[in-house]
Amino acid sequence: MSRFVVVANQKGGVGKTTTVINLGTALALAEKRVLIVDMDPQGNATSGLGFDGSSKKSVYNPLMGLGTLEENIVETATPFLFLSPSSDEMQGFEVEVYENKERAFLLKRALQKVRDRFDYVFIDTPPSLGFVTVNALVAADLLLVPLQAEYYALEGLSQLMRTVQEVQRVYNPSLELQGIVITMADERTNLSRQVEEEARKFFGAKVYETKIARNVKLSEAPSFGQSIIHYDVRSKGAQAYLHLAKEMLERE
Repeated sequence: MSRFVVVANQKGGVGKTTTVINLGTALALAEKRVLIVDMDPQGNATSGLGFDGSSKKSVYNPLMGLGTLEENIVETATPFLFLSPSSDEMQGFEVEVYENKERAFLLKRALQKVRDRFDYVFIDTPPSLGFVTVNALVAADLLLVPLQAEYYALEGLSQLMRTVQEVQRVYNPSLELQGIVITMADERTNLSRQVEEEARKFFGAKVYETKIARNVKLSEAPSFGQSIIHYDVRSKGAQAYLHLAKEMLERE
């Protein structure tokens, strides 16, 4: 059964794209067919997988009725891992669809035609709660939230969950919180431990046991267009995402 997973948090720099790329790669290495849909106009998942965003293939096309999503998927260097890239045109998406009464359902309609092709579809989103992110929440079955271990993280999470509840009420009642991943953790600091404790207090088992620690290699890998697993499989970041993938598979 295919899983459509939106990775979202309106706060920037929390590890959304890092999680999409590396968790997707780890699952592909387990021979799960994985599609990454880059809905972020910045295109970081696209460049992080070695594409420059200049390809004529883009998720923008099926969103605007210019062909199907299947026609706008590219193979990555990793077997079983595929990408629907972002492109420069995505910068104007929210303005272009503003008056479209069906604007919240554009991605959902595009994705339905490829549901049978993939085990997992990960949707990367921008650090905002505009039409792009709403489209992703409406299209998804599950929500995965990277939660940075810092002071304002839980406040931002509560805002995101209010948006999710509104999307559930109006557009997508079947959307579920799949899990929360603690990112940029530092066990040496009281703050990092406190954020984790508060998250587990409110969300219980929804918070993954696997945590993603701060890691220089994780920051370096995207500049080489590689996942951390391909860049340095022995690094703590690579091992963490491999463990996260294993934990996700065990949960299901």
